[in-house]
Amino acid sequence: MKVLAFGTSNSRNSINQKLARYSAAQIDDADVTLLDIHDLEMPIFSEEREKESGIPAFAHDFYQAIGEADAIVISFAEYNGSYTSAYKNLFDWASRIDMKVYQDKPMIMLSTSPGPSGAQSVLAAAEGSAPFFAADVKGALSLPNFFDNFDVETGVVTDETFNQKLNQAISAL
Repeated sequence: MKVLAFGTSNSRNSINQKLARYSAAQIDDADVTLLDIHDLEMPIFSEEREKESGIPAFAHDFYQAIGEADAIVISFAEYNGSYTSAYKNLFDWASRIDMKVYQDKPMIMLSTSPGPSGAQSVLAAAEGSAPFFAADVKGALSLPNFFDNFDVETGVVTDETFNQKLNQAISAL
């Protein structure tokens, strides 16, 4: 199974990237491609830019990476209670290729933050809008208090309840 995994922060030290990497690694016999959206930054979307220059190549690359995957693991970072601007911009550009950005791929949606909410607001928004963008969500999980529940040195989630729920979601892929 080809799995595309990424966090939605453009930070090189993204905790959501770490969670996406860990979660994808739990899928047996998966060929995992880790995507770093930091490498896909482009001008802020506007209809005028699209008319002047077309859709940027990075948006096409993102859309194609989703298309080539059999499943997706995405971990949403939350900035001020919502999507990160880097991800929202990438997603907006990709949606101009096709509104069905997720291309009916089975996916696990995750989120985490250093605090007790675990970025649940953005996860709820992502899960709620998923059907409009052709996402087949098999599970949505939040990991609160990232630094209390993730061993950064070993790259492992230490919260057993989360791991059990993650395994259930993986089995649905």
